[in-house]
Amino acid sequence: MELARRWLPAVVWAGIISTLSSGWFSGERTGALLLPLFAALFPDSPPEHLDALHQAVRKLAHFAEYLALSVLLYHALRGPRRWDVRAGVIAAGLAGLYAVGDEFHQWFVPGRTAAGTDCLIDVSGAAAGQGILAARARAGR
Repeated sequence: MELARRWLPAVVWAGIISTLSSGWFSGERTGALLLPLFAALFPDSPPEHLDALHQAVRKLAHFAEYLALSVLLYHALRGPRRWDVRAGVIAAGLAGLYAVGDEFHQWFVPGRTAAGTDCLIDVSGAAAGQGILAARARAGR
């Protein structure tokens, strides 16, 4: 039961990431929602600036998704114990492998594309998650 309690959040979050990789969250669909909002917030901005903001939000979402996955994987592996470099590397590595699988999956989803740069962003988010955990442990939290 303890094992399931520790792993369930990471598994659920991985499922959420897979859902976000579906056609429902393609650039075209998120743009249809976000671009009018950005245009209302920044009425004097040219369309190319609004497009750049849309892309930045999408890339930040990649980073945040995998930061959270890495932290959840770490807690699944380690539980509430103090940060451990080995568990941190494994958690970040698992998140990175999931990122590669997710990009491969997007290759087959209409309206989505697979991008190596997205994998790099995802792995950066996973590493940042471990950096935060390590910094918190070092600070004694």
